[in-house]
Amino acid sequence: MPAELEEHLRRRIAVEGPLSVAAFMADALGHPKYGYYVTRDPLGVAGDFTTAPEISQMFGELLGLWCAQAWLSMGSPDPVRLVELGPGRGTLMADALRAMARVPGLHAALRLHLVETSPALRRAQAAALAGFEPSWHDGLAEVPEGPMLLLANEFFDALPIRQFVRTARGWGERKVGLEGDGFGWLVDLAPGDALVPVRLRASPEGRVVEIAPASMAVAAEIGGRLARHPGAALAVDYGYRGPMAGDTLQAVRRHAFAPVLEAPGEADLTAHVDFAALADAARSAGSQAFGPVDQGELLARLGIHQRAAALKRLASPIQADAIDKALNRLVAPDQMGRLFKGIALTSPGAPPPAGFES
Repeated sequence: MPAELEEHLRRRIAVEGPLSVAAFMADALGHPKYGYYVTRDPLGVAGDFTTAPEISQMFGELLGLWCAQAWLSMGSPDPVRLVELGPGRGTLMADALRAMARVPGLHAALRLHLVETSPALRRAQAAALAGFEPSWHDGLAEVPEGPMLLLANEFFDALPIRQFVRTARGWGERKVGLEGDGFGWLVDLAPGDALVPVRLRASPEGRVVEIAPASMAVAAEIGGRLARHPGAALAVDYGYRGPMAGDTLQAVRRHAFAPVLEAPGEADLTAHVDFAALADAARSAGSQAFGPVDQGELLARLGIHQRAAALKRLASPIQADAIDKALNRLVAPDQMGRLFKGIALTSPGAPPPAGFES
């Protein structure tokens, strides 16, 4: 419903003035009636993008075994909350649960909680996870307290960001205003450099700096829970290791890049994740943080090459070729292996989790 969302955004700008990038993203992706994630299933060939769990079962299986090892390290608490943020179609969780079935007692201890706002994706998750009695939530705050295992794959990249740009007159916030029949960029100099990380304030004119208050809030919420209860969390996403200047905001539609301000609600909007900022937010709330580790290296440490070899032993030549192609896409440096990274959070005093040992 692009026309309805565009009209809503135009009315907001007329009343409130130009919108921050965060406000624009929040409405474009999550408006309760017209938002991108509310109105569609965006995944797969027929959608706009494909995630790692849709590429190969190996990804979800290895993350499931990661959770199983973390559960054993926690002392096998019963019950334990198994939480996924942004579960997509439920593919990752279905694969993870199949792998976790190998660990005696784990399935009986699990209480499955899915943080998902999209009605379309909730329906897909219900079909994929029939028999596991998941509970759905609009946010992590709704998940009951207690020992927790948490997974988040390509979740943080879709949370709203704010952008600041260095101009000849100093730092200002990039905002979205009205331009003809559509939307256009402008810069509000009022905020100055107060929200720009100190080490980036000397960036040259024209450089963009992004901050992600929503991501930091979620990371702190996870860190606080892990400080209060035994647990571990694993987040995999694309991004960078520490503070940097650069415009990473992008729109993806039908598996191709599109203009960010064109047809809001019809394209996925994402930005690269600052993993150092996530780790700092979680540590400040009381948890430990490990990583980031490049996805290719992390999956190799967790045994993806051995799993691929095992699958190929029972595969036809055509299936074996598909396994090899999926493996390459997940781990090769020029595919997802280097751009995507994993970060682990644990309760204080817990040993480094699988894949994050020094």
